[in-house]
Amino acid sequence: MIWLILAVLIWGVIHSVTASLEAKAWFRTLIGDSGMRFYRFAYNIFSVVSFTPILWLMVVLPDQALYSIPKPWMYLALAGQALAVVLLLAGVLQTDTLSFVGLRQLFEEKERSSQLVTHGLYRLVRHPLYAAGLLFIWLTPVVSQNSLIVFIAATCYIIVGALFEERKLEREFGAVYADYKAVTPMLIPGLLFQRNK
Repeated sequence: MIWLILAVLIWGVIHSVTASLEAKAWFRTLIGDSGMRFYRFAYNIFSVVSFTPILWLMVVLPDQALYSIPKPWMYLALAGQALAVVLLLAGVLQTDTLSFVGLRQLFEEKERSSQLVTHGLYRLVRHPLYAAGLLFIWLTPVVSQNSLIVFIAATCYIIVGALFEERKLEREFGAVYADYKAVTPMLIPGLLFQRNK
């Protein structure tokens, strides 16, 4: 159990640090502007590959079943997971997909300035990709001890990661992001916490 928690924690820290503006600035001084064209693509590849040890630990460590959603409710959970996949794809498509993956940067010499996406699913929540990911994992119809540990750790990472990402977006977009944040929920449509001024 500790190994799984530690693995997700290490992955989350590395993933968050390498996505930060400070890390990007450091890499830019190290590899230059031309090298930064490969950064986003390499970051995405690294994120996927570095997550595989967590999946491996889920399989090889001792485990026991916790619960299984019975039929016909299992079909509702699977339909919810399918909806989550559709929402995830829609969220990616509403951004600049080639830039999101890192492919556009490989083929364009001039770096495009970031644009804040506030349309489509981004009108409902500020982080539709995270929301869809959470929906997918928590609708898994068969859950074991190991998968529950990873789901809880991933949920904590997503929430903390979203908070860090928001700080980055506030620095990048300033008042525009602050205004967007004031009227758009973070992860759950309709659930908006107002700060006291």
